[in-house]
Amino acid sequence: MDLNTAANALRELGHPTRLSIYRELVKAGHDGLPVGELQKRLGIPASTLSHHLSALMSAGLINQERQSRTLFCRPCYAQLEQLMAFLTEECCAGGSCRLSPATTHEETSL
Repeated sequence: MDLNTAANALRELGHPTRLSIYRELVKAGHDGLPVGELQKRLGIPASTLSHHLSALMSAGLINQERQSRTLFCRPCYAQLEQLMAFLTEECCAGGSCRLSPATTHEETSL
């Protein structure tokens, strides 16, 4: 992943509503969620949700698929993995560090 692609993804995830949408989709797993269910869970008006979904799609963070009359939204896990790898690829490259890219917050608080 290049710097501009990462910056675009992070910019779109920087909006609280879009971050909530994305987290809900990631929580739903590979099957994703119908748009109506996503709207119900988050309490977002349809037009607002559509606007935010478009922004997440343009950043390559989610995709949509129509099944019959239902539109499903799914997270693009490959893009998420690439973004996480980009953010951690040079972790502690400049010196010693207690964290490795796989270390969780809980492990560091012990």
